[in-house]
Amino acid sequence: MTPLLFLLGTVVAGAGAYGAGWPAWRDYRAREARDLNAERYLAWRGRAPRGPQRSLREGPTMGERRRLALAVVLGVVALVCLIGFLVTT
Repeated sequence: MTPLLFLLGTVVAGAGAYGAGWPAWRDYRAREARDLNAERYLAWRGRAPRGPQRSLREGPTMGERRRLALAVVLGVVALVCLIGFLVTT
């Protein structure tokens, strides 16, 4: 009975990690691509800022960071449950 609980915990925690992390990562990467395209467009038009100025890209938002951190925690829980499953079988 215990190995099945560990296996169930692995599946649930892994699915939760995927469900929390993938949308946040996808949104972050999409915004990064849009910002990079905007910088390239401005440079192509000759309106790029001169000198060492900060780019438009700012990194993940706080909400995305929280969701990614939750995904990491759930991934660790899934890994621990998988190890527990392998030890108890």
